[in-house]
Amino acid sequence: MWNFRVVRSVFLVALVFAAAGCQEAAPEPKPNILFMVVDDMGTFDVGAYGSAAIQTPNIDRLAAEGMMFTQAYSGCAVCAPARSTLMTGKHMGHTSVRGNSGGIPLLDEDVTVAEVLEHAGYVSGGFGKWGLGDFDTPGVPERQGFAKFFGHYQQVHAHYFYPEYLIDTGKKVELPGNRGFYDTDPEPGGVPVLDPETGLERQFSAYLAFEEMKQFIRENKDRPFFCYAPFTPPHARYEMPENDPDWLLYKDKPWSIESRGHAAFCSMMDRQLGETMALLEELGIDDNTIVVFTSDNGASARRDGELDSSGPLRGRKGMMWEGGLRVPFLVRWPGKIQPGSVNDLPIYFPDFLPTAAELAGVSEHVPAGVDGLSLVDEFLDRKTLDRERPLYWEWNGEHFRTDMSPELQACRRGRWKILRHQLADPWELYDLSQDPGEENNLAAEHPGIVEELAAWVRENRVDARPQSEPPKPEGAQWR
Repeated sequence: MWNFRVVRSVFLVALVFAAAGCQEAAPEPKPNILFMVVDDMGTFDVGAYGSAAIQTPNIDRLAAEGMMFTQAYSGCAVCAPARSTLMTGKHMGHTSVRGNSGGIPLLDEDVTVAEVLEHAGYVSGGFGKWGLGDFDTPGVPERQGFAKFFGHYQQVHAHYFYPEYLIDTGKKVELPGNRGFYDTDPEPGGVPVLDPETGLERQFSAYLAFEEMKQFIRENKDRPFFCYAPFTPPHARYEMPENDPDWLLYKDKPWSIESRGHAAFCSMMDRQLGETMALLEELGIDDNTIVVFTSDNGASARRDGELDSSGPLRGRKGMMWEGGLRVPFLVRWPGKIQPGSVNDLPIYFPDFLPTAAELAGVSEHVPAGVDGLSLVDEFLDRKTLDRERPLYWEWNGEHFRTDMSPELQACRRGRWKILRHQLADPWELYDLSQDPGEENNLAAEHPGIVEELAAWVRENRVDARPQSEPPKPEGAQWR
């Protein structure tokens, strides 16, 4: 006969082990993803990368608590195409938006990061400068997987920091305090908080987008979210409230107004990053949120002797030199990324889509034809990615041209990089391991390497589809 006490004891022990097994088998919660990409910040505008002129303590904190990539690249040397590579995971030879006129839309068939993350139950919100489609086009964010978007659709509109309206998920939000602000061309620098004629408070777009972003995080703290923060500063125009603490920090520096405005905007972006990190801690989701900080292309100007935004790199925004393509890129993932890590793997914007998909556990939903690779193994210090994979960039060279035949091209594979700024020009070749400033053209010494990379370019790009914009009201740059 069974001993009841023995049976009961065995049963209780079995329950304890079963419960323990269930606890061990419970999946980790999906991490929130916060991706903050600012506009026109050079790599050497960041203290962690060597800036001595601009204060960026919160970005530097990401480097101290996470991973700093020292050879990270945008997807393009200018704004809208870079965002297209980021959202679609396709490089400039394949992505939809390759012009930079401001309103060229993504297509319905394009699959964005936000749409991939929908398969994992993420809610996505975007805040700031979209640049991939204007009103009544398939490119607007709410038709590309975003439940919420607040800011500017058309990227030229985003460059005016006191616009008469912003957009909240398809609806214009009027900003009465800004009416008439651009009837004259205001000087760069500090802007009075109140309109002297109407007494209304002027409404600074960078503050408004930031507040909406924080509200989105608060409202979605109990579910996985993708918070995309493509903020416009430090892109010119250099207009900001005269009482902003970061304008006050730099306004009396012995620099040009452009350098003072750029520095103030960079530090303001740093301040907003710090406030966002504090919010994550306040909400108790800091440990389960991956934070990425980067810029959409190289510095808009070198500012040599004042800010030295391109540092030792050649060129600036709009160029295929390293100074036009290289960007700061920092990632913090508590408990996963080793604090203070430094990674020299060449990476670029197309890598973000497959990375986000793997983080969310939906890699099977990465669309065919994506050019990027997941960086998760790099975050975890496994270093399994191919150090010799080719990276590719192109651009037509004119901000407002819509016919897209590339004139500027570059391709990097390992230490070698070819580039040209006119299709009729011969390829130049640089050994970035020895010559990061791209001073010594080695094409004549290594014609075989040039031809290998040029052949890869020919085989791995297609001509752009028509880069047309939607019709706009007469005399207007946006809808």
